[in-house]
Amino acid sequence: MMKKVITIVGGGTAGWMAATLINKVLNEENIQVQVNLVESPEISTIGVGEGSTPQLKNFFQQLGIAEYEWMKCCQATYKLGIKFSGWSSRAESDSYFHPFISQVDDQTAPAFFFNSQMRRKGADVIGHPDTFFLNSYLAKQGLSPIARNNFPFETAYGYHFDAGLLGQFLRDYAVKNAIKHIQTKVENVHLAHDGSIAYLETTKGELQSDIFIDCTGFNGLLIQKALKVPFIDFSDNLFNDSAVVLPTESLEKKPTYTGASTLKNGWLWSIPLRNRTGSGYVYSSQFTDSDLAETELRNSLGLIDSEIEARHIKMKVGRIQSHWYKNCLAVGLSQGFIEPLEATALHLVQETIQNFCAAYKAGNYTNQHQSRFNQVINNRFEGIRDYIVAHYRVNSRNDSEYWRANANNNHLSNNLVQILQTWMAGDNITQVLEQLKLSQYYASYSWHCLLAGYGIYPDSSQLLAPNEEASQHNIDEIKDFITRCSMNFLEHQEALDLS
Repeated sequence: MMKKVITIVGGGTAGWMAATLINKVLNEENIQVQVNLVESPEISTIGVGEGSTPQLKNFFQQLGIAEYEWMKCCQATYKLGIKFSGWSSRAESDSYFHPFISQVDDQTAPAFFFNSQMRRKGADVIGHPDTFFLNSYLAKQGLSPIARNNFPFETAYGYHFDAGLLGQFLRDYAVKNAIKHIQTKVENVHLAHDGSIAYLETTKGELQSDIFIDCTGFNGLLIQKALKVPFIDFSDNLFNDSAVVLPTESLEKKPTYTGASTLKNGWLWSIPLRNRTGSGYVYSSQFTDSDLAETELRNSLGLIDSEIEARHIKMKVGRIQSHWYKNCLAVGLSQGFIEPLEATALHLVQETIQNFCAAYKAGNYTNQHQSRFNQVINNRFEGIRDYIVAHYRVNSRNDSEYWRANANNNHLSNNLVQILQTWMAGDNITQVLEQLKLSQYYASYSWHCLLAGYGIYPDSSQLLAPNEEASQHNIDEIKDFITRCSMNFLEHQEALDLS
């Protein structure tokens, strides 16, 4: 039996996710892996109120952890999607909901795709996404994604949670499952003759390992500082590089969505936890400074005279060139960060770990498939980047230089240009997404929700009454169908009491 040692440097959510998932996946095979996690008690993590994609549910299912085991511990609530407010000034497009998908949507999403194309071709039909998706209706009514037993259809959902508490929960779980927690500070990284990491010099002695995993956050202690893997900056089309965070009181009726509303030089997140609401302003330091950003945030939250201390965070937006280099894998902020708009941080952590485990095993626990792995992860970063850049590029706000600069920014990938051109021409973007192999990052319905939600359609004065073909979908029947489906779902608080 082979014996491998994998050492993770850095805790937090990313570090402990990596530890637990690697321990689970690799030890299911005929290989014995000792997973160590080195964490300095002197270094704090960024952890704030955070949202996830539905992939986090899969993570817990893979570990065999039920929702009732972790959700209360981490002050978690359910998340059906994201409500975007103020990103567009076009008529009837002041807000839209980006839902996670459900099986019920199979019955109604085709009508949305059809209507959006007809409206782009000039027919006066309903093309706003909120009409066509179950989770939009559930969120509007304050319902959870948990249905009664008589309703047999699945709906995807994510969570809101306290990232610091989730890291602690996973740490406790990991230690119970034979993962070695080494509390010490890494003082130096020593390289071998071939440029790989030979060992770590810590306050408790030397640490050797077959694989080192860098979870040291934006610091990138192993992958960037020691191994000098280049960092590719994204600031040419993602301007936001800072955030200021303030906790607010818990809402009596907790929404089942993340709020993303625009401010003068960025946007405000609102994440409802059980014990508080996490609020933060993501902004660009090119257009404002930290003091003005904090004042704007306090004003928007009605906390201008509050003594609650704000927390300021600098974000390093971009990605490294190679996520797995020599005998080092970067996971989490050390490998890159796009921005929190679509809650993709933990999604990228999971994708990186899962793909690494698959490539490591396929290569007989060598770096044989390292190059292919790096290409896969880089493609995912770029695919997510395109989708998030689109949020800023198609905005129609005109009240600040920040928003005008985003709308006029032409530093776009060829893929994004092709998607936007296809939409504006009234053609089939689903086909283009499949040709470009982008639908694996964001599905066609997500792109439709974004562009239709912003009202990227001909001006209403140019629309014509729909002919028989264009008006083939009965909107009243669609609304009635989804409304009746929604009657099967629990109130949010009722679902939380069960979790």
